[in-house]
Amino acid sequence: MEETLSLPDWLRGQSLAFAHPWLLLLLLLIPALAWLRGKVGPRAAIVFSATAPFRAIGKSSVSRAGRILRAMTWISLAAFILAMARPQLGKSLTQVEASGIDIMLVLDVSGSMLTKDFTIGGEEATRLDAVREVTRKFIEGRPNDRIGMIAFGTRPFVVSPMTLDHEWLLENLDRVRIGLVEGATAIGSAMAAGGNRLNDKHSKSRAMVLMTDGDNNAGKIPPNTAAEALKALKIKLYAIGIGTNGIAPFPVFDQRTGNPLTDAAGNILYQDAPVTFNEEGLREIAQIADGKFYRASDTRSLESVFREIDKLEKTKVSVKKYERYRDLFPECIAAGCGLLVAQLLLGQTLWRRLP
Repeated sequence: MEETLSLPDWLRGQSLAFAHPWLLLLLLLIPALAWLRGKVGPRAAIVFSATAPFRAIGKSSVSRAGRILRAMTWISLAAFILAMARPQLGKSLTQVEASGIDIMLVLDVSGSMLTKDFTIGGEEATRLDAVREVTRKFIEGRPNDRIGMIAFGTRPFVVSPMTLDHEWLLENLDRVRIGLVEGATAIGSAMAAGGNRLNDKHSKSRAMVLMTDGDNNAGKIPPNTAAEALKALKIKLYAIGIGTNGIAPFPVFDQRTGNPLTDAAGNILYQDAPVTFNEEGLREIAQIADGKFYRASDTRSLESVFREIDKLEKTKVSVKKYERYRDLFPECIAAGCGLLVAQLLLGQTLWRRLP
C-alpha cells in the first residue's frame, strides 16, 4: 500500500508569500561571495618549495569543522536576506453567496426526442443529445445559481431538486434518457411540478426553461392553466421549441409496446417522416407567464437561445474575501542571529584555530 505524506494541520490550506520578493535576488550573491572568498586570500608568510612534508600535519576533522563554520555564516546571511523579503505564511478565505436566482430545467423525454435532426461535432445527433450537451454548458456557466431538473413524458419525473451542487446535477443530467417515463407528452403537468419546486419566496428571481418538441397530449393540467399558475408565482417561463418542421429521420416505434424498434445490433431504426410541434401553443404559454418563446431548429440556434437566457437571468453575486497571515520576519532574524552566535562560540571553543 502506498503512503502519502500529509502536512500538519496548522499548515493545511496555507500558502507562503513574500512582501518584497525582489529582495530574494540577493540570495544569488551568496554562491558568488563563497567562491570569491575561496579564491582570494592573504599572501603566504613563508614560501616552501614543496608542501608534501606538511600533509600529515593537517587533520581532516579541522578542515571539516572549518567548512561547517563557513556554511553557518552563509546560511545566517541567507536567513537575513529572507527576513528582508518579509516571508508571510497566510490563508485566504473566500465566501461566495448564492446569486438568489432559481432555475428549473424541464426536459421533454418523449419518444419524438429521438428524432435525428441535430448535429454535434459534425455528426448526426438526436434532439435529446443536443439538449443535454447545451444544458450542460448552461449549468457549468452558472455556478452560483440554484438549479433543478425535471424530465417528463406522460408524467413528470424529478431528476434533481433545486441545488447548488452542480457536479451532482450534471451526473444526473447524464442519466436523462428516453424511456425514463412513459412516452406521451404532458407539458402542463411538467410545468406544474416545476412550479411547485420553484415556490421559494426568498429567491430574488425564479425562472423555468421548458424544452419540448411536441404538443400537450397527456396529463390532467392544461398548459395554459399551468402558465397562469407560474405567472401568479412570479416565475418567468422560457419555452424552447426543439426541432424542425418538415421531414426528418424519425424513430420507428412498435405499435404494441410503444418502444422504438432496433436492428440486430441494437441500433434504433429510423425512417424519414414529417415532424411538427405546436409552436403557437408554446408561444401562448410563454406570453401568459410573462416569459419568452424561442425556436431551436439546430444545435447552433439552441446554443444561441441558452446564451440569451443566460444574459437575461443575471444578478450580482456577493463575494467576501478574507486574508489572514503571520509574518515570519522574527523567525528568520532569530535563525540568522542564532547561527552567527553558534558559529562564534564554536569557532572560539570546540573548533578554535590557532593563528
